[in-house]
Amino acid sequence: MRPTPAPAAAALPLLVAVDLQDNLLMVALDLDRMQTLLDGACDTLLAGFSGASAALRTPASAGPAVERAIAHLGTAIVALQFQDMGSQLIAHTQRRLRYCTDRLAQEAFADDGDDGDAVIEPMPLHPNPVTQDEMDAGSITLF
Repeated sequence: MRPTPAPAAAALPLLVAVDLQDNLLMVALDLDRMQTLLDGACDTLLAGFSGASAALRTPASAGPAVERAIAHLGTAIVALQFQDMGSQLIAHTQRRLRYCTDRLAQEAFADDGDDGDAVIEPMPLHPNPVTQDEMDAGSITLF
């Protein structure tokens, strides 16, 4: 009687699980790098907009052109508020990815040892923490 290829068949799902877990972790790291880039760009933009607004609000500057420029800066700052919403979405996605990688590891390595069950952070309850997808410029106080 020939032996069944059960060990090889069992190893394949484990290798697939390890590869999938590695890829999910790489995606989480990419999201973290994206968040860092967004934060840096938004900090630079906000500093530039605030400096321009302060320069336009000097006593020497007056008139409709200056008021239009200030209004444009206000609109740009409202657009920067999307960075906050984007950050919330990235953090939410990272929590979901972490849950998936931890759960995958728990299932794939459940029979590996006597260390007990790994602690898994719960899956976020809401599918999307940010529901707003547009903003209108209104009365904005520039810094």
